[in-house]
Amino acid sequence: MKTLFSPPWWAASPHVQTILPFIFKVAKPATFRQRQELPDGDFIDLDWLGQAQNGEPILIIIHGLEGNTESHYARRMLIEAKKAKIAAVVHHHRGCSGEPNRLARSYHSGDVEDLAYTLSQLKQYYPDSPLYAVGYSLGGNVLAKYQGSQQQHSLLDRAVVVSAPLTLGACAKRLESGFSTIYQRFLIKRLQRKMLDKINTTDLTEQMPITKKQLNMLNTFYLFDDKVTAPLHGFAGADDYYQKSSGISYLQHITKPTLIIHAQDDPFMTDDVIPSKDQLSPMVEYELNRFGGHVGFVEGGWPWKPKFYLENRIINFLLASNDNLFAQHITEEAHKE
Repeated sequence: MKTLFSPPWWAASPHVQTILPFIFKVAKPATFRQRQELPDGDFIDLDWLGQAQNGEPILIIIHGLEGNTESHYARRMLIEAKKAKIAAVVHHHRGCSGEPNRLARSYHSGDVEDLAYTLSQLKQYYPDSPLYAVGYSLGGNVLAKYQGSQQQHSLLDRAVVVSAPLTLGACAKRLESGFSTIYQRFLIKRLQRKMLDKINTTDLTEQMPITKKQLNMLNTFYLFDDKVTAPLHGFAGADDYYQKSSGISYLQHITKPTLIIHAQDDPFMTDDVIPSKDQLSPMVEYELNRFGGHVGFVEGGWPWKPKFYLENRIINFLLASNDNLFAQHITEEAHKE
């Protein structure tokens, strides 16, 4: 089948695809912040590009693990939204906007409640506005689970899921070997620093499931999720968390137009994230590219000034006509039956 994405010769490596966009970020357009108080006494921050108007489309951007408005993919998507004259808002996960959240709990890969609350607030204030969303990595898994769990009650008109770890256990295992351990180490250290701040916060110390000494020993995602993520968010352990939060089992229940984009060479994943035809709803357009890395998809330019595939693909899908939506795009021979 036709390949939708092809990298330049100098960016064929999955690690170049993954790391280069992180190094050479585009300038972020001006945004303004809205604090959203949550029903449980916590808060999340929304960063807005442009002024939303009732009846006009709104794009919700959902970042990945330890991401925020400054993430390279969020910056580029904001620029593309500005070009398309669409109001856009970055939905931050708890504690990711530069200020610690108030509660002991944080966010996780299956946390659809905060996203659902943001969408309900947007629909309340802009009832006639089409709502579009794009989720990256962890945020993509959250978005996939939201779409599948809400089914026809989803408040989104269309959605795009990028580089999502739809099978969490397999992805956690993948990050324990080879060069991928570099990514794991980088992210685990950021998670540990956040957790240490909470352990040192007097009002939260007793609610923490681990001590400082134990925290330093959690050097894999599985260990961190088993000892921190799971107990803080009501799961029996890492396996229970992975089983209940993985987005792949929700794909067959999606009833709103949703595009899923994966790269087979993604260093965060294995082929376990690739859904079979039976796991896909007719409302899901699945695109599997042989190359692209993790939220990379550098398609041209030069290393110091790369050009990217994702933004045009995302905008074109979100703004596409409903009449020709649902042709299955399964690219490359790598699709797993």
